[in-house]
Amino acid sequence: MRTLSSAICGAILWGCSSGFVAAAGPGPASATIVATATFAQRTSLRVSAHMLQFHVPPGSQEATATIDFTAAARVAPRAGIVLTVEPLRSIEGPGGAADLETAIVFSGAGGGTESGALTAGIPSLAARWTGGGQRHGRLVFTLRAAAPGDYVVPVKFLLRVE
Repeated sequence: MRTLSSAICGAILWGCSSGFVAAAGPGPASATIVATATFAQRTSLRVSAHMLQFHVPPGSQEATATIDFTAAARVAPRAGIVLTVEPLRSIEGPGGAADLETAIVFSGAGGGTESGALTAGIPSLAARWTGGGQRHGRLVFTLRAAAPGDYVVPVKFLLRVE
C-alpha cells in the first residue's frame, strides 16, 4: 500500500515538474510542489488460542494456560494501542457446570504487557503501547480452583487505537 502510494505521488510530481519545464522554455527551471499523503490507521492481531484450557491435577488447586500474541499497528507516533482480553462466559468446571469457586489471574511477558484478573463480560487490560509497530508477547493465565479436573473458558482479544 505504501509503495503504491509512493509511486502515485512520484508520478504526480514527475508530471507536474515536466509541465513546469515545458512552460518555462529552454534553460534551467525549478518549482516547489507540496504533496501530502495520508495513511489510515490499521491494526492486526494474531493469538495462539481463543480458548483457555486448564487441567487441575488431583491434589492441586492451580493450573496454567499460555497464549502468545503478535500485535501490529500502523498509527501516528504518539497514538496509544491497547490490547484487552475478555472471558466470553463463566468458567466451566468438571462436567461442564459453571464453577463459582474459581478465579483466573494473568501476567504478561513482553514489553507493555500487564497483569490482571478475568471477570466474565468485562474486558481486562492485557497490554498497552505508544506508537505503531509490531509487538510480541505472552499472557500466562493461572486458574485457582477448589476441585481437580478440566476447565475451559473462551476468551476474546481486542486490539484498538486510543
